Amino acid sequence: MSETLPNIAASLQAVRDQIDAAAHAAGRDPADVTLIAVSKTKPADLVAMAIEAGQRTFGENRLQESEEKWPGLRSAHPDVELHCIGPLQSRKVAPAVGLFDVIHTIDREKVAAAAAKAMAEQERRPDCLIQINTGEEPQKAGIAPSEADRFVETCIEKHGLPITGLMCIPPVEDEPAPHFALLKKIADRNGLGVLSMGMSADFETAIRFGATHVRVGTAIFGARNQT
Repeated sequence: MSETLPNIAASLQAVRDQIDAAAHAAGRDPADVTLIAVSKTKPADLVAMAIEAGQRTFGENRLQESEEKWPGLRSAHPDVELHCIGPLQSRKVAPAVGLFDVIHTIDREKVAAAAAKAMAEQERRPDCLIQINTGEEPQKAGIAPSEADRFVETCIEKHGLPITGLMCIPPVEDEPAPHFALLKKIADRNGLGVLSMGMSADFETAIRFGATHVRVGTAIFGARNQT
């Protein structure tokens, strides 16, 4: 596995260089864009190589995989920050609150209520983002844009969640720019500063539209492992 380390390090550096260039082109400070290395389906030894190369922020989609992979990694590297970027069933919210530092996928009131309950019980308050279904795709998680303002208010006022921003995944077949612009507009009018948007194929566009967090997996780790 040692031969892979330079590849991970080089891939990370290439992505960081692209983030820097995109931020400068947009008149932004590159330091305002956090790279989330998406390590879903990737083994712990490969993740450790990214950590060795200086990466400290990671994203996972599946709770069970994260529970198996991350305790050892976090014990060895306590400064690593772990983000939940996959959909959550309400019954899995409590363990997610215990494991993750940031949850990007609050997408319905049942999940919001479960998160509030778990935070109170665990005395732990990971930052939360609301997932917006900007393409209004029936098969995809997220709140419809027309319901976003009401849901933000519900999460903050009714459930007391620490909502810091919004997340979206544009439809694969669409030009992503209008979706990023829509997410930014919703965030701005609700006073939310965090925008989780942009993946390997479109993170430079996302940065142009104000992304504060980009979720990049394939460009760092290679094609996703099939599970």
